Parts: sequence; structure tokens; C-alpha cells
Amino acid sequence: MQLEFYKYQGTGNDFVMIDNRTEFFPKENTKLIAQLCDRRFGIGGDGLILLENDLDTDFKMVYYNSDGNQSSMCGNGGRCLVAFAKKLQVIENKTTFIATDGLHHATVDENEIVALQMIDVAAVNVTPDYVFLNTGSPHHVQLVSDLENYDVKNIGASIRYGDLYGQAGSNINFVEQIDGNNFSLRTYERGVEDETLSCGTGATAVAIAMNVIGKTTATAINLNVEGGKLAVSFDVNEGVFTNVFLKGPAQFVFQGTIEI
Repeated sequence: MQLEFYKYQGTGNDFVMIDNRTEFFPKENTKLIAQLCDRRFGIGGDGLILLENDLDTDFKMVYYNSDGNQSSMCGNGGRCLVAFAKKLQVIENKTTFIATDGLHHATVDENEIVALQMIDVAAVNVTPDYVFLNTGSPHHVQLVSDLENYDVKNIGASIRYGDLYGQAGSNINFVEQIDGNNFSLRTYERGVEDETLSCGTGATAVAIAMNVIGKTTATAINLNVEGGKLAVSFDVNEGVFTNVFLKGPAQFVFQGTIEI
């Protein structure tokens, strides 16, 4: 069977996009999904995303990590899916869609900048060494020095597979502050099992964590990731973060067909 696909990237976080509104795609075939995401034997991507019909919203997001397994929310993937939905003329410049962590609102402008509303965050676990929170996916946030030369892959893997998070694991973010509301981060992503150029739920987690521990009082925070720049804004009241938005570019790369 010939499979038509589209490739999108958001600050270097790249995804295989498939229009599955006719529900033709074999969703339980984890081996196929992993093969499509393989950078040597397939299309290549940090994940694969299906756009499907939904009765109550504009569309449904179904997200798979590059290991072939369905996973929790992906912020950059959600932003890319919004851009994909616009390309398919499913939406125009604003949308409401459903994902594994619930309802999302988003806008997309003429410059391919997508602002995606993330889930509210109330539970933030602060320890002397790290912060843990869930922004649609679980995230460990840790301040480090000399981020540019930090061994993200090996240290990230050791925490992800360590006793702290058990079999389920967590995404691991390493952060360095630049100034008041500017931070740089690098992320080890579970499911990809490597560092990625960007992680949207990770950037969201870092912004909230830095506000919680007092590294910034800003509610609009700029984040440098390996693949570009993201921005996170939110409202905060008595430790509850609402109107959380992840904003950045989401760009079409190419489309094609592959035999499956």
C-alpha cells in the first residue's frame, strides 16, 4: 500500500504527519510506526502523528513516539499538527482539538507561528536538586552549569531509567539561566531515548519550574532550544498555572509517498 505522508518540524522537533480521517492507518502496528520514524530505513522523525476526525472538536491528535508506542502529549507535535490541519483546510487560523491530555486551543498566523494552549498545572514537586511536573507529559527539570558541553544523552538516560521514575520514566530537562526571563534548555526524551532538538512540553515545564523556584518572576519566558526559540506564557494564582501557551514556529518540510 502507498502511504501519503507529510513532514513537519517545530524548532527541530520533527514529525511524520498522516491524514487519518478515513481511519485507514494500522494504528496498532508499532513496528511499522517505528520503521516510518527511522532516519535510515524510513522517513525519519521524533514521532508520528495522526490527524483524525472528532465529533466535538475540529480534529483529534493521536501521537506516537519514534519507538512506535502511543505516548502522552507532545507540545511541538501539537503545534505542527495545527499547521498541518491548516494546510489540509480543516481549519483556518484558530482551532480547538482533542489530544490524549484533553482539550487544546490554538492559533496559527501567516508566518507559521503557532500558539498552543497547554493544560493547567497545579502540582509541582520541588526538591533541592530538581523540579518535577506534568505539562501533558512528565518532566524532570534540573539546573546545570555549562549546558553547551553537558552530557545530556548519558546523564539524561541515567535519570530516566533510574529508580526515581521507575519503569514509566520521565523526560529529563537540563536548564541554564541566561538572564531574568531567558533560559536555555536541552532535553532527553523518553520514547525517542535520545536528546531531541526541542521539546514543547519540556519548554513549558521549564518555564513554570523556573517561576516556581523563583529564578524568574516573569509570566512570559523565552527559551532557547537546540533547534531554535520558543516562548511560554501563563497566568499564575496561588500556585496554579492557567492560560499556559506554548508559542513558536511550525513548518512544513516536505511530503511524499512510501510503500508499506
